[in-house]
Amino acid sequence: MAQPLKVMCVHGLGDHRNTPWKEDWQNAVAKVFAKYGDVKLTFSFLTYDPIFANVKLSAWESMQAVWKLSRSALSVSITGRRGTVGDVPDKVKWTAGYVVAWVEDEDFKRQTRKLVLDAIAKDTPDVILAHSLGSLVTYNAISHVDAAKPVIKAALEKVRYVTLGSQIGNPFVIRNLTNGRIEALPVRQWQHLYNKEDAFFTAPIMLWEGANFEQIETPFDIPGIADHSAAEYLSHANTVEQVWLPAAGLRSGARSFGAERAARAGRTGARAARAASSTSKRALLIGINAYPREEDRLEGCVNDVYLMSSVLQECGFPPESIRVCLDDRATTKGILERLQWLLDAPKPGEQRVLYFSGHGTRIPQYGEDHQPDRHIEALVPWDFDWTTEHAIMDDQIFALYSQLPYDIRFAMILDCCHAGGLHRQGGARVRGLNPPDDIRHRELKWDSKAEMWVQRDFKRMNPNFSSEAKVNKAFFGNNGATSRIGRSSILRGQSQAEYRRNKQREASSAFGPYLPLIIEACGEAEFSYEYRHGAISHGAFTFALSKRLRKIGNISFQKLVEQTRGELAELGYQQTPQILGPTKVRNARVPWKR
Repeated sequence: MAQPLKVMCVHGLGDHRNTPWKEDWQNAVAKVFAKYGDVKLTFSFLTYDPIFANVKLSAWESMQAVWKLSRSALSVSITGRRGTVGDVPDKVKWTAGYVVAWVEDEDFKRQTRKLVLDAIAKDTPDVILAHSLGSLVTYNAISHVDAAKPVIKAALEKVRYVTLGSQIGNPFVIRNLTNGRIEALPVRQWQHLYNKEDAFFTAPIMLWEGANFEQIETPFDIPGIADHSAAEYLSHANTVEQVWLPAAGLRSGARSFGAERAARAGRTGARAARAASSTSKRALLIGINAYPREEDRLEGCVNDVYLMSSVLQECGFPPESIRVCLDDRATTKGILERLQWLLDAPKPGEQRVLYFSGHGTRIPQYGEDHQPDRHIEALVPWDFDWTTEHAIMDDQIFALYSQLPYDIRFAMILDCCHAGGLHRQGGARVRGLNPPDDIRHRELKWDSKAEMWVQRDFKRMNPNFSSEAKVNKAFFGNNGATSRIGRSSILRGQSQAEYRRNKQREASSAFGPYLPLIIEACGEAEFSYEYRHGAISHGAFTFALSKRLRKIGNISFQKLVEQTRGELAELGYQQTPQILGPTKVRNARVPWKR
C-alpha cells in the first residue's frame, strides 16, 4: 500500500521568480506516480531568490567564480567530463558567481539557513528535493548546529533528503562550506543524484561513513545546458527505482552505496564472496619504464613493482588483493580507474597501499587572473603530455581519500622526483622530467636590468596556513605555491590555528579531511635515483625500503623511514626520504611485517 508523501522543493541557480519551475517539478514527480493512483502527493516550494536579489555581481566577479569552481570540478574529475573555463556556457558563467558569493559570505549563509530550517519545522516534509545551489543552501542548514533544536531534529529524522545537480562535492565548496570534509547528516536517508555530464560544476560525493547515505548514478546528456535539468534528474529511471518507489512504500528500499558499486563492477556470487574476504588488505602497485619518448625511459620501475609485491605478500597481503599496472597500461585513465578499486568500500581497520615507481614532475598553472601563479605536483602516467588532463595530481584523487573513514590505514609510497625540471644528465638515472620550453616559459620572466631570464615569483596558495615554516613547506612546497600529492591542500581553507581550535571545540580526533600516510623517496628539491643491483635496476629508495621491511620487527613508520634514510646514505645517495601524516599514524607500528 502506497503512503502519502509531503515533498519540499528547493530550486537551484538563477532567478526562479518568473519561471514555471514549480509546475515542472510537480509534473515530473506526478508523472512518475501516474500508474499508482493511491499515492497522494503534497508539494511545498521554498525560494531563496528574495535574499539573493540584493546581491549584484560584476562580469569580472562572475569570471573569477567560474575559475574557482571549474578548477575544482571540470579539470579534476575522477572519471567524468573534463573541461576549461572556455567550455562553460554563458548562463553558467553568470550563475556561478552566486554560488561563490554565497559560499564565501557568512551573513548570506545565515539568512538562507534560517529560511530553510523554519520551513522544515513548519512543513515537516517526508522528502526534500534540493537542486544545484539549493543543495548547498539546505546542506548548510541541515548540518549546522541550529538543526539540533528539538522541533527541527524531530522533523529531520523522518526526512529523505535528495540532492541533484549538486556542487556539494566540488572541492572549492567543501573547502569553504565545511571543515574540509563532507559529513553524514541527521536525516533518515540522504540520496545524492549524480550525472557526470552535468556542466554546472557538479561532483560526486564519496561519503563512506554513515549507513544513511547513497549516491545514485543518473546519467543523461542533453545538448546545451539541459543536462542540469531538475525534471530530468527527478524522472530518471534510477531515481524512480531507488528514490520514489521506496519513499512511497512501493519498494523495500535501495541497495547500499557499497552494494550498488559492487553490482556495477560486475561482482556476483562466489566472486563477490572472494572479493569481500580479501579486502582487509589491498594494494595498487604502478611502475612505468617504457615512457613513449626514449629520453624519458627508466629501467627499474617494473622491477620495483615486483619487488614491492613480493615484500607485501611476505607481510601478509594475499596475492589476489594486489593489483599491478605497468608501462603503457598505466595511462591516466587506467591509473584512476584502479585507484577507485583501491579505495572503494573501505571498512574500519583495513589497510590500503598505493605504490608508484616512475617519473614525477611539477606543472606550472594559470590562476584566476589568467597568469601563471602556482604549481601542481604530479605523478607522470604513460600518456603524460604536460596537461592536467593527462597527469595524476592530488586534485584528482583527494575525492577518493579525503572522505575515508579515519580508522582505515591508507599509505602512499612514491619513488619519483616531485619538483619538475630537475633532471640531471649523466651518472645515475633520475626519476624526474624536464618541462618543454613552452611549459618552462610559464615559470620565467625577463629581467631587463640583468638582461637575463629569471624565475617568476608565484603567489603563496595559503599564506596564513601555519606560523611554522616547516609545516607550510610540507603542504605547499618550498615556494608556498605548490599543490602537493596527498595533502588535500585544495580543501584546506582554515589555518592550522583555526583547525586546532575547531577540533578542540568538536572534542574529537575525527575532524577535517582524511590525510593519508605519505612516504616519499626524496625531498622536494632532491632527486630520486635508480640503483643497479648487479645487473638488475631498481629505485634506490625502493630497494632500501624493501630491505628494511624484510628485517623489521616492532618498528614505527617514522623509524622505518629514518632507517631507510640511513641505508641510502650508506650507499652514497644524496636523497632523503620523507614521511608525512598524522603524528599518531607516523608513530604507529608498521603492520606490514613478516
